[in-house]
Amino acid sequence: MSRLSAFPISQRWPARHPDRLQLYSLNTPNGVKVSIMLEETGLPYEAHLVDIMKNESHLPEFVRLNPNGKIPAIIDPDGPGGTPLALFESGAILMYLADKTGQFIPADPARRWETIQWLFFQMGAIGPMFGQLGYFNKFAGKEIADKRPLERYVTESKRLLGVLDGRLDGGAWVMGDDYTIADIATLGWVRILIGFYEARDLVGFDDFRNVSAWLDRGLARPAVKRGLEIPARA
Repeated sequence: MSRLSAFPISQRWPARHPDRLQLYSLNTPNGVKVSIMLEETGLPYEAHLVDIMKNESHLPEFVRLNPNGKIPAIIDPDGPGGTPLALFESGAILMYLADKTGQFIPADPARRWETIQWLFFQMGAIGPMFGQLGYFNKFAGKEIADKRPLERYVTESKRLLGVLDGRLDGGAWVMGDDYTIADIATLGWVRILIGFYEARDLVGFDDFRNVSAWLDRGLARPAVKRGLEIPARA
């Protein structure tokens, strides 16, 4: 019997390779964190497209995997102790995959925690603020007559870019010479801010030269290029 058979999601999105890690996602800024990480580590995996525009993340089978109804989520059939493990929340998945492979997180305890703090900086600040800016600049929020919410998120996004720019001063990556899960978590969000969200001029992105150079370095990585397109959209 497949180790995935206990998970209802395996009925909705059947696995062709049940021995591999299963990724349920879409290539949003949160989704690509995991696909990039999987491409970077070289772990065998199988990707399943969960179309959030069709509310597939709220199907009963998916909600059994992630009660919050958000992508990404994974099932590792070879979890700790050989027991299958299901996980949601992109930051938690990055930490799990880093520990599983011993890659993209420092072994030194102090630097490990420093990396985790910058991962949480993305999760708690960059992601929510950039996402709100996108809503008010690109989506339904732009029709709201009161522009104070947009102004607030523009101001805060600029501030956060300044924090990141300062961190990158003199270093190639968030952790200096070491490319880590902190970079993997953040690249997709900065990319979408100035691309799909159309906020490059709004936040004065080109003034943040360290962030701009860091983004170019990150997007040039072959695994990042691949991960940004996974799962492939129909």
